[in-house]
Amino acid sequence: MAKSATMEERISENYGSLSDKLKVAADFVAENPIDIATRSLRAVAGSSGVSPATFSRLARALGYEDYEQMREAGRAAVGRKMVPFSERAHALLNDAELRSGETFLHRQSTACIQNIQLLDQTIQGEKIEAVVEALHKARYVLLVGALGSSGFMDYLGYLAHWFNTNWFVAGRNGTPLAASMSRLDKRDVVIVLTKTPYARRSMLALEAARQHGVTTVVITDSHSSPALEFGDFSFIVPTDSPQFFSSYAATLVLFETIISLLLAKRGEDAEDMIRTAENQIHNLGETWGP
Repeated sequence: MAKSATMEERISENYGSLSDKLKVAADFVAENPIDIATRSLRAVAGSSGVSPATFSRLARALGYEDYEQMREAGRAAVGRKMVPFSERAHALLNDAELRSGETFLHRQSTACIQNIQLLDQTIQGEKIEAVVEALHKARYVLLVGALGSSGFMDYLGYLAHWFNTNWFVAGRNGTPLAASMSRLDKRDVVIVLTKTPYARRSMLALEAARQHGVTTVVITDSHSSPALEFGDFSFIVPTDSPQFFSSYAATLVLFETIISLLLAKRGEDAEDMIRTAENQIHNLGETWGP
């Protein structure tokens, strides 16, 4: 594991191999970075119901020398997530002005903005670049999404198809998932988008990809997601929402970032393909206008 990995990334990458007791401790650490950063080990143990020795074992399991080193990582996590007091005060004043006429639009847009900001603060650029390099070299790229994630994988496929002919969305055009997976090998990449509740179809795709030696990119919503066990590259994307559903706004930002970087890597060939596609759309009269 890279020494620069954040505490959140270390938890996500090791979660599947932790014992049940260590998973309880890891859940608390991930959900309460402020407590880890600011309170003593004895106080954290008292409020979490997890023994100090278990937190020390967790630190070593995550690649830290001891609990104090993990605590320093917790302070870094807090630095990424905490909003300065002045900004909080400003937000509270604005909220006081809008409280009588607060709308769902305001609540939802605020949550989405916070998700995107957290994505920007926690996702390492080096990891995104490594994924783009794998996609650039891949023979085939298969996109897998189920339940609420399926439409968003269609969108990712739409963006990619402007300058890639080797990207496919699983289950489209009457092709079963099993048939799509059977054609893949170590030269290929599978991208799986799965969020709570985690779709069985997505998990089976990841298991099949692992069996075939396919490079896997997992995009999910929690360090405890079962999909992380199978990811060669994994992204935990914030999905907080005041509504009953998970927000995909930050996920779309990640998608569009990956596509933009891939376009830049492909260079003039990609530009030519997009121009050709635009001309074909115009010739077929698929858009409104003269």
